[in-house]
Amino acid sequence: MQEEKRNFSNKLICPVSAKCGGCQLQNYSYEKQLEEKQSKINMLLDKYCKVENIIGMENPYYYRNKVHAVFDTDKKGNVISGVYEAGSHRVVSIDSCLIEDQRADSIIVTIRGMLKSFKIRTYNEDTGVGLLRHVLIRTGYKSGEIMVVLVIASHIFPSKNNFIKALLKVHTEITTIVMNVNNRKTSMVLGEKEQVLYGKGFIEDTLCGKVFRISPKSFYQVNAVQTEVLYGKAIELAELNKNETVIDAYCGIGTIGIIASDHVKKVIGVELNRDAVKDAVINAKRNNIRNIYFYNQDAGEFMNQITAEKQSADVVFLDPPRSGSTEQFLDSMISINPKKVVYISCNPETLERDLAYIVKRGYEAKKAIPVDMFPGTEHVECVVLMSRVEK
Repeated sequence: MQEEKRNFSNKLICPVSAKCGGCQLQNYSYEKQLEEKQSKINMLLDKYCKVENIIGMENPYYYRNKVHAVFDTDKKGNVISGVYEAGSHRVVSIDSCLIEDQRADSIIVTIRGMLKSFKIRTYNEDTGVGLLRHVLIRTGYKSGEIMVVLVIASHIFPSKNNFIKALLKVHTEITTIVMNVNNRKTSMVLGEKEQVLYGKGFIEDTLCGKVFRISPKSFYQVNAVQTEVLYGKAIELAELNKNETVIDAYCGIGTIGIIASDHVKKVIGVELNRDAVKDAVINAKRNNIRNIYFYNQDAGEFMNQITAEKQSADVVFLDPPRSGSTEQFLDSMISINPKKVVYISCNPETLERDLAYIVKRGYEAKKAIPVDMFPGTEHVECVVLMSRVEK
């Protein structure tokens, strides 16, 4: 593992930050990082509502519970693993990363060291030759469970049983190993076909008092500590009560809806990813929740459908991708006339765009709370409460 170095302000220094480009603010003190993010959110949102002080982390390092490593060879033929240099497909070799779970990084280094003795070649994107493409590791913050996903380019994995035994001998902490086959020329990390090689094929973790099942393709926030803060603030802002119906749009594996379910009469979750919906249904059963219903549909189309059926909801939670929501979804959401909208965003620019759209259509933003989910990077999460303007 690379030796940790600290500067005079007791801040960890990353030796590859200039090459990697993934942590744009890593060379700033953490206080300065928070100032930069606060300023960005203020600039975009304070024309709509009060922006509270950003909520930072006590320890802003090693927080990522999802770690993805690309495997390649350097010019000398040595196996390397790490991340793509920003804006390219050149692999920056990394042994340990300041924002990644240290257990995950250690396992990746072990796998890299095993390839030569097992005569496993890394996949070459240009020639299509080689076997190992990526390694994805997901860790449970509270459960301690660890899932290793080996992404390979062929259904044939020579000596896989011996390889798994050797890996488990070094890392007894691993709870499950999955082989994912991706034989396409694509920038997507995971392929469609999977085989469980060891363990149950998924991990579980506890978030806001609820247990969630996390499979290789599931969306699950990468920073468990700050996710509890973020979702706690979202529930707090909504001021839910037992007579209300809630829609959890872009619900993923059901996290927000399941956490909200104790406070309301009924929750409806909608998500396009089929695997995520399967996990959401399992998660609801796992937590013995009977007032939540999940639909595997595009969020915008689903909202159009319930609008046509003249259904209503009191509160809508939406947590869209970085690209933000769509006008179709927002129009449909507004047409069902919820009293409150709680918008969770990982992209302040698209959040501001969508806020402008919603505010022009009968809603007002009440409060914005930024949460630093991604220390070291320029990204910042924010939750905004909007209320219907009563005429």
